[in-house]
Amino acid sequence: MSSFPNLSAPAAGSTRQARITAITSGKGGVGKTFSSANLAAALARQGLRVLVLDADLGLANLDVVLNLFPKITLHDVFTGKHSLEDAVMPAPGGFSVLLAGSGMVEYSRLTPDVREKLLDVIRQMRPHFDRILLDTGAGISDVVLYTVSLADEVLIVSTPEPTSLTDAYATIKVLATSHGRRDLRLLINQVNRPGEGRTIRGQLQQVVDRYVTPGLDAPVKLEFLGEIPSDPAVRDAVARRQLLLECFPGSPAAQAMVAAATRLSA
Repeated sequence: MSSFPNLSAPAAGSTRQARITAITSGKGGVGKTFSSANLAAALARQGLRVLVLDADLGLANLDVVLNLFPKITLHDVFTGKHSLEDAVMPAPGGFSVLLAGSGMVEYSRLTPDVREKLLDVIRQMRPHFDRILLDTGAGISDVVLYTVSLADEVLIVSTPEPTSLTDAYATIKVLATSHGRRDLRLLINQVNRPGEGRTIRGQLQQVVDRYVTPGLDAPVKLEFLGEIPSDPAVRDAVARRQLLLECFPGSPAAQAMVAAATRLSA
């Protein structure tokens, strides 16, 4: 069942176009997909119509995070077996999802066919939602960078771990120098003490100011969206395959996620 009616026809009298946020990371294992799902739930609680599109076409795992078992995925849409409307699923937390399905190896490379089909999906989705979150793959592959190019804004998820920060910097550099991004948002996950995320943002900004901004037409600005504390509730939610906001809404990490979503929607 589709989570909204009549996708094939535009809403009468509506000129709404969803704001698109690409949520990406320099490396895997930083909680990007978990963050995407919980941010979507927090945005939905604000009364927004939210879609999360699993754009990690080669190693999709949004279905695992949400404990969903899709019968129809983007693969079926791309191959013409099913309509896009049939592939949209309601998710726990009051938002909608478009799931890619795991192991779509044929879509892990950016071919002209993948470009066209991904762009077409997003074009069809925009009039029906207020916010679309693109849960991209990790790293700076052609598929990831193309997906990010389709977004109005970019949120980079990192942890305080040195290799995560190094890869986050590499992502920022590529997005700024090769893709013209000058404003990027930053969410620091798994922080160990209050204020650590803001400190990391400041350190990254200094490095960007010194090594990336010179020679560009405008400075690259990193906006601090928030920090998510290390919290046993997160591990429990992941193990249960449930949204943190649903099973542990009062936990520090859940409250931090809500605060980040509030800033994201501002």
